[in-house]
Amino acid sequence: MHPFTTADGLGLQMLRFRREPGADVVLLVHGLTSSSDMFVMPEHRNLVGYLLDHGFGEVWTLDFRMSNRFPYNTEPHRYTLDDIALYDHPAALAELRRHVGDRRVHVVAHCMGAMTFAMSLFGGAVTGITSMTALSVALVARVPSWSRAKLELGPVLAGRLGGLRYLDPRGAHDTPFTPGWLLSHLVSLAHQECDNPACHMASFMWGSGWPALYLHGNLAPETHERIADLLGPSGLSYYRHLRKVVRAGHAVKYAPADPRYRALPDDYLAHAARNRTPVLLMTGDRNHVFGDSNVRCHRRLAAHGADRYELCVVPGYGHQDLVIGKDADRDVFPHLLDFLVRRAARHEH
Repeated sequence: MHPFTTADGLGLQMLRFRREPGADVVLLVHGLTSSSDMFVMPEHRNLVGYLLDHGFGEVWTLDFRMSNRFPYNTEPHRYTLDDIALYDHPAALAELRRHVGDRRVHVVAHCMGAMTFAMSLFGGAVTGITSMTALSVALVARVPSWSRAKLELGPVLAGRLGGLRYLDPRGAHDTPFTPGWLLSHLVSLAHQECDNPACHMASFMWGSGWPALYLHGNLAPETHERIADLLGPSGLSYYRHLRKVVRAGHAVKYAPADPRYRALPDDYLAHAARNRTPVLLMTGDRNHVFGDSNVRCHRRLAAHGADRYELCVVPGYGHQDLVIGKDADRDVFPHLLDFLVRRAARHEH
């Protein structure tokens, strides 16, 4: 475990998995409400083990301020995606580089981890990355109509009228008739696809579907039962920034006039032509969280250099099951591995 501190004073951490020395290092980045646990799950062949078994002898996992390992999601805060792009990812890479030197670093990121790392990369806050893989979403954000409606009204209704500081998949276990308990039971009335209220709340929090984040058939029964362990609570502030991103159609700064974020661009696609880091945009063809966002992102980025941007649409997968699916090692990880191997080899030459 490698703890480190961001420039705005938060304590974060990374886990380092080493099997054998090599020229390439992989950094795995989770999404909102998740943690590095999603990469080391014991009930199926996980991504850390898969990479170690296939020649990438050093893998790091990052827990940044969105991680459910920290209290930051359940404390009152006004953090935005810009905070993560400006403070978390640069600090993590500085700590990583302190240990791995100038070896090639590949980043594989999911969900809001992917969006914020892409913001950091295209915004110039991080440099020296050999490749990036963005799972489910990157710089373009398109969501279903119901999700858009929830983004527009949810933060106001939940925060100001409902008295909720955060949304929690474990709401059904709150004290009866408290706001979190009531919301969870209300949501479950609309979700009859399974008997797990945490699964219902996760769908409500992050997508449109029954369920929204994954296909039930892609999860091991153990994974479905402990979904509240993998997907924790989330504060409302990130939803406010994501709402602005969805309105714009792509990643933009939350508060352009705030001098603290002067180093970041107001529009994260504005200088896309300058990026030289190869990027793989991967999504499932049944993604009910971000839809075809990565397909559209690939279309926009490829206009600035088709050789640097690749797209992979995995049939029969959605959003979260790209990583936590019981057969992801067979259906998803080989595409990711192929990209990493090719980009590492090309960088050598």
